Order: sequence, then C-alpha cells, then structure tokens
Amino acid sequence: MIQTQILADGVTLRCFYDNRFKQGALSFQMVRPMREAEVSMNALIPAVLLRGTRVHPDLRSITLHLDDLYGASVGTMVRRVGDYQTTGLCCGMMDDRFALPGDKVLEPMLRFLEELLLQPCVENGGFKADFVESEKKNLISTIESDLNDKRVYAMKNMMRAMCRADSMGIPRLGEAGWVAAIDPVTLYQHYQKILKESRIDIFYVGSAPAWQVANLLKPIIARIHRDYRALPEQTAFRDAGGGHHVEKMDVAQAKLCMGYVTPITMGHPEMFAFQVMNNIFGAGMTSKLFTNVREKLSLCYSIGTGYYGAKGIVTLSAGIDAADEEKTRAEIGRQLEAIRQGDVTDGELSAAKESLLSGLRGSHDSPGAIEGYYSSAALSGLGLTPAEYMERIAAVTKEQVREAARSMNLHTTYILKGVDHE
Repeated sequence: MIQTQILADGVTLRCFYDNRFKQGALSFQMVRPMREAEVSMNALIPAVLLRGTRVHPDLRSITLHLDDLYGASVGTMVRRVGDYQTTGLCCGMMDDRFALPGDKVLEPMLRFLEELLLQPCVENGGFKADFVESEKKNLISTIESDLNDKRVYAMKNMMRAMCRADSMGIPRLGEAGWVAAIDPVTLYQHYQKILKESRIDIFYVGSAPAWQVANLLKPIIARIHRDYRALPEQTAFRDAGGGHHVEKMDVAQAKLCMGYVTPITMGHPEMFAFQVMNNIFGAGMTSKLFTNVREKLSLCYSIGTGYYGAKGIVTLSAGIDAADEEKTRAEIGRQLEAIRQGDVTDGELSAAKESLLSGLRGSHDSPGAIEGYYSSAALSGLGLTPAEYMERIAAVTKEQVREAARSMNLHTTYILKGVDHE
C-alpha cells in the first residue's frame, strides 16, 4: 500500500495510492533532534516561509496563486515524536483527475512548494525582518495562551519537572523568551543549515503513481546542496528523579498532574496491551478514573490520562478542589491497583479496545488522516498498517492488561492551586 523511494541521501518519499478522494495531500518535513537551541526556530520557520517568496512576495499574491490552482492550500507543520521534532509544510490540492481537460494541479503545486522552500524573501542576509517579527508575535501569543488554559499550563510544568534531563521536557514550540531572541539573519542561517543537513520525509496521498511524484520531486531535491547528517537514535526516558511540586496562583480550581513511567515503549511487544490498559485506567469516559473518581465519588471536575509511547510516559490531569488533593491521589492509586490485581470486567476491556479501534478506523477517512498516521508511524519506527495495528489491539487479554499496569510506577506529581490553600 505504501511505496517508498529514496530520492537522495536522507530524503525519503512515501506514496499512498488512493483514488477515493477529490483532493490529495503532500507533506514535506525536516526531522530534527529536539534541542532547546533550535526548537523555537524550527517552529517559526514554516510560518515565515509562507509569508512570501521572490515571485509571490506577500500573502495576497500567494492566496491568488493558490486560487488559480483550484483552491489549493499550504499550511505549516510542526510535530514531535519523542526526541524528534519536525518542521515543514503540508499541501492540499485537487486531484488531477478532476481538473479541466489539459489542466494539471500536482505539478504546478510542487513547483510552488519548491518556490516556498528555495526562494524565500531575503534581505540583508536574513529572512525579511517584518515577516519574522510578525510571525514571532504570533508564535509567542500561541505559547503564552497556555497560561490561559490552566490544565495545559499545569501539564507543561509537570512535564518540565519530570523530564528535566530528557527532551520531553522541552515544549514542542519552545518558550516565549526563546522566540523573542530570534533575529532574521540567525533564523535564515539556521534554515539553510537544516535544509541541507536534516532527514527529510515527504509523504504523498492521492491517485498519481509513485514514479510520477518521484520524478517531479527529484529536480527540487537536486537543487538543495545536501550535506546529510544522520539523526541520533530515539533514547529511553532519561530519569533525573521525581518528586512532588506545588505552584500557587490565583485559580479557583486546582489542577493535579501526575507522571508515571513504564519500560513499555513504542517498540515493546506489550505496547498494545499497555494502550488498552491506559484506556481502562483513565483515557476516556468508560475508564475507571472517570467512572469512579469523577462520577461516583465526585472527587474531580475532569480527569484523564495520556500515553507517550516513544518514552514510556503516562500523564494524568485532573481538575479538583485543592482540599481533596490527598483523597483524589489515594483513589487514583486504588484504581490503578485494582487493574494490577486483575479487577477488569469484560465490559471495561471491550470498551477500551473499541475506543482505540474506532480511532484507527478513522485513519483512512481523509488524505490528511492518512498522512498523519503514516508520517507519525515512520517517525516512531512503528511499521504497521492500521489493520495490523487493530489486530494487535483486538488480541490483548486481561492478563496482559494486568501485567502492563504492574509495569507502571508513579514518578512525579504537581499541583497548581489557589494562593489561599496550604
């Protein structure tokens, strides 16, 4: 189903043939190690590239050009998977089959992608200053918006404390101060460096044959003076020790965050069982935490967990009354212990599996969903189709769930609560 071609050293094209859709998609991602020194520059670069090129020097001319390509679109793309961050662009365009006779969309769309990547607006040895300053403000605003969502803010701080020796402690977009310090010349020099040195992943979804897409892309890649530097391997969680952290702020509702660690990571044979266990524990409205801690005992306003398979980290977030912190933590511990003791009903197992299977069924519902699933799978090293993934999930047993729960240990806790609370 996926056809893979190496276009150059460190440049991989993956094509997914699908003629069900009127639109296709193509993503161009540079894969970088997650580092404080560059994370915010990597997050800023795609937005600056989309502000203008030498041929289309402003947003209006870019919009008009995309309109001429049957309403095509180009968006920014900044992802993270474990120790890796990606930065790049994602294109959406009408499939050539639906264009007027004699018209093409894919070929001119890729020419425009080349223009965005290789002909940005440059002045005084750097990106155009007003483009950079404008997009810096936008990125800082996005980062600072976390402060308005106290759940996101608390989780970010818990991860920073828990992962202070690990790249997972670095926010995906960086910090506002890091963005503010970026200047146009340094940003442009960094862009030139990562374009030459980075692993580049290109993913296409549509009805064009893989050879045709490859032939259109090869001249573009040839114009990049590549000096490929291989990425370091993904690493296990770097543990600098856990602890309990308290922060006070003018908030009405406290935010309790808890971080757990497990040796079961993305490549582990029990990873599928761990995902099912996490759903039974706290990921969803049929989980033990939701039905017991929230619904039956009313100890929290909201509660849920997430599993980061690249590092073997489980995060828990709950909105609570600060006075109920100890009761809530104790009950969370009891629910995890219940799973460790095998207290899992057929209904809980079935609901947890169905939640995961439902998400996997949707991975082929659109070109964007297909690109998202397979691009993330390539970054994580998980070479499974959604159907193969579903088979693994469906085969998970209660015994595997019990053992998965036993592998998980509390590492770090954090609470954000009002200034009047002890």
